[in-house]
Amino acid sequence: MFVDIAEIKIKAGDGGDGAVAFHREKFVASGGPDGGDGGRGGNVVFVADDSLATLSDFRYKRKYKAPNGEKGMSGNKNGKKGADLIIKVPRGTIIREVESGAVMADVSSDEPFIAAKGGRGGWGNRHFATPTRQTPRFAKNGTPGEEWEVRLELKLLADVGLLGYPNVGKSTLISVVSEAKPIIADYHFTTIVPVLGVVRLGEGSSFVMADIPGIIEGASEGVGLGHEFLRHVERCRMLVHILDASGIEGRDPIEDFETLNTELKKFNAELSEKPQIVVANKIDMATDEQVARLRKYIEDKGLEFYTMCAPISEGTREVINAVAEKLSKLPPIKRYDSEDIPREIFEKKKDSGFTVTEHDGVYFVEAPWLFKILCRTDLDDYESLQYFQRVLQSSGIIDALRERGIHEGDTVSVYDLEFEFVD
Repeated sequence: MFVDIAEIKIKAGDGGDGAVAFHREKFVASGGPDGGDGGRGGNVVFVADDSLATLSDFRYKRKYKAPNGEKGMSGNKNGKKGADLIIKVPRGTIIREVESGAVMADVSSDEPFIAAKGGRGGWGNRHFATPTRQTPRFAKNGTPGEEWEVRLELKLLADVGLLGYPNVGKSTLISVVSEAKPIIADYHFTTIVPVLGVVRLGEGSSFVMADIPGIIEGASEGVGLGHEFLRHVERCRMLVHILDASGIEGRDPIEDFETLNTELKKFNAELSEKPQIVVANKIDMATDEQVARLRKYIEDKGLEFYTMCAPISEGTREVINAVAEKLSKLPPIKRYDSEDIPREIFEKKKDSGFTVTEHDGVYFVEAPWLFKILCRTDLDDYESLQYFQRVLQSSGIIDALRERGIHEGDTVSVYDLEFEFVD
């Protein structure tokens, strides 16, 4: 079964807690604190795998969690780092954050994408020793690993998309000009999954062609199979619109042409603007008058027009040469840029609570939702820092610190951020 959309939950490993320990050695009095730091949690990493063609594996497993970092130990020994969790997806998979819809990454290259970063290990008590605090009996907890609910969308990486009603000859063309072997039969929807074929023009020259399953009238609104696959046309650099010149199935090829271009525009206006050439197939069953009428209509629209009889490869070389010529002048396959996830979606979760603890005059604030905001706050930017301060105030954290007896000048620790409290 072809699956090109999936939603999963990913969780990076939490950082290990720092250790509270003191050096103990014979004949060494008051050895001092020697608690080691916790290990970093494992990342969740997505990589492209060309052996995968669908997202079907994610139908059965929906939750993925990387290992936590280990706790620090005595003797200034740091905890072991958690191993990264590698998730393989088909090349061309878009990763979106579910709540905001923001694009986190386009997994189209060989570069791995860290979707969820592991939490940092907490500091051991050796970091908190000062001239006035020589035996700190506290350490920092590790920070939580990032956690996301993501939507995986597979958008095929193809240079050329074959567009046309069912049974017009798209599968036949791709089987003739490439090594792809789609199922071909004389009935609608024999192609129920996209088929990719590599068209080789010579040494070092080739392009990828995609046979998109039949798109029909109403496809953009969910009619037939086409609405499930329109997204795969989005990356294509150009379209080859195949028409049945003979009208043997009782359809007018000119009406087919207009209908499918309307569906493209309804689904995504950019699709209708893609470069397009038109190919009339089944010319062996069409009259000269039918072909001439269709040619005039298409060329009057300023589009290139070609004819072929795909099963016997008549005219297919001319079509491929025309496609190659057009591709040489077009920009590369579309890549999706990553987008910022709005901090406000985390602020909405501030009612989920927080904790404030105090050790030797240091006030520790912890809240998973606050950590996500902190990670996306530029502390060197005044406006960004002001926003973070407003969150501390509106969430009740400042009031909670006052209730715990904080004084001006005391240290507040919010995960990796430390600052002096100013009342």
